[in-house]
Amino acid sequence: MEKERYFEATEFDNIKGIIYNSAEKYGDNTAFLIKHKGKKECSYEKITYRKFLEDINSLGTKLYQLGYANKRVAIVGRNRYEWVLTHLANLLGGILSIPLDKELQVDELESCIQRSKADVVVFDEKYLENIEEIKRRGNTHLEEYICMSQIKNYKDIGTMMEDGRKLIEQGNTEYINTNIDSNKMNILLFTSGTTSKSKAVMLSQKNIASNVYALQLVEKFFVEDVNLAFLPMHHIFGSTAMIVMLSCGLATAFPDGLRYVAQNLKEYRVSVFVGVPLLIEAIYKKVIEGINKKGKTKQVKIAIKISNALLKLNIDIRRKLFKDIINELGGGMRFIISGGAPLDKNVAKFFNEIGIELVQGYGLTETAPVIAAENDKKVKYGSIGVAMDNVEIQFEDKDENGIGELKVQGPNVMLGYYENEEETKKVLKDGWFYTGDLGYMDKDGYIFITGRKKDMIVLKNGKKVFPEEIETIINRLDLVEECMVYGIPDKNDKNDIKLSVKVVYSKEKVEEQYPNASREEIENIIWQQIKDINKTFPPYKYIKNMIITDKELIKTTTKKIKRNEEIKELLATK
Repeated sequence: MEKERYFEATEFDNIKGIIYNSAEKYGDNTAFLIKHKGKKECSYEKITYRKFLEDINSLGTKLYQLGYANKRVAIVGRNRYEWVLTHLANLLGGILSIPLDKELQVDELESCIQRSKADVVVFDEKYLENIEEIKRRGNTHLEEYICMSQIKNYKDIGTMMEDGRKLIEQGNTEYINTNIDSNKMNILLFTSGTTSKSKAVMLSQKNIASNVYALQLVEKFFVEDVNLAFLPMHHIFGSTAMIVMLSCGLATAFPDGLRYVAQNLKEYRVSVFVGVPLLIEAIYKKVIEGINKKGKTKQVKIAIKISNALLKLNIDIRRKLFKDIINELGGGMRFIISGGAPLDKNVAKFFNEIGIELVQGYGLTETAPVIAAENDKKVKYGSIGVAMDNVEIQFEDKDENGIGELKVQGPNVMLGYYENEEETKKVLKDGWFYTGDLGYMDKDGYIFITGRKKDMIVLKNGKKVFPEEIETIINRLDLVEECMVYGIPDKNDKNDIKLSVKVVYSKEKVEEQYPNASREEIENIIWQQIKDINKTFPPYKYIKNMIITDKELIKTTTKKIKRNEEIKELLATK
């Protein structure tokens, strides 16, 4: 299928080109909204695009003056202005940037700093304890520890920027005039490592810039938009999304934390939100609960039917008709991007039907990240959209149903895994990156992901079961918080597999709906619902066994289930 471009965009080889272009094109626009919390009230500061570039150059100039021009700078912290500033100061000066997961335990954090050979760490004061423990141990290459805020005994970003400004005024332009090698490693990102030790992905500025360009061609962003930077920026989806926002001239605000998302949506009148399915589905559930509590379920369903009929006549009244629901999400929400895992198609459908455009994207750290995405012209529920303009996709070793491993080539594909040639050779072959995801493409070019190759369960009869497909349906049950489908050896036939599920039930919903029920009764209720789900599948996909718990499943910091660890734990308790 021929790829379509919906918007005009300028292509740059590197991120320096993108940021300088935005500073010139959107100079007086607000790039960032910064909240300053006082004892009694908050104040808000607007950072323009012009000021943002000045801040980058000031910090970068000081980093150069301190001798870090060709060094490696790690970043540990929450999403905040100083995080973005440090990352961009690294990139615009060709300094290797190493975004690290702030949620890592001190041993894992130390290991990443060691493996990446970081010379400097810029950290958020919230994680001072971990940083000081690493400093005390003295097992890393770190020469300097810089805090994002002013604290005793450490250099800080604010003071360094002031020093850098003075250096520029005195004629120091070494940093500003640095030429960027767009194709060399400039970012080192650690994967979440759900099954093994995390791998360090080597990315160039060309990798990121090419993906930013591809997204600009198909997704709709306006300079009037306000984005809430919720996705953690140490994650490639979060950091690339941030650069997309900067390339489009819109404003970004930072959330106060998960508990305050609803408040922040209203506070900043957020119109663009990039998130993972876990959060988007949680927002959806809250909206539906609100509708049900007001007794408006039937009314909303009728309104959706009327609205859908009018849409076929090119009459769009969705945002007027569902104004009250949109107001619950801050009033300005118009565009949601979901990525990182498959989103329940009912959730996507609902948001689009009430006038909030929701699109899904798909990608990996190794592809910087987006490989395919939907847009307002290309939506097919259940799919991940179509391939990006500058990437090519194929499916390898297809079975009788046309399902094979998705492989991709394009300018966004990583340079390789850092100091890990063996793993690099497994996934990079003849210019193609093998994703490890299974799926297929329909006749219209829409891509469907059926599951991870390593998670696929193969039964004795050769039938293949993709756990994610069944999990999506079970997760829709009202009492289910989350679940994991897995295979265990069948006692009656050791050569076969019995499909099982571990269900985490919602204590809150159970107390609300069945306040006096015993655990056994709750188990029976959920099991009966799963047996009803079984009837919607062919017999080989039937769940034959279930265990329930109220404890969260073991996950990575990016909220992916660690299946291997869960299964080990399940086998150990047998």
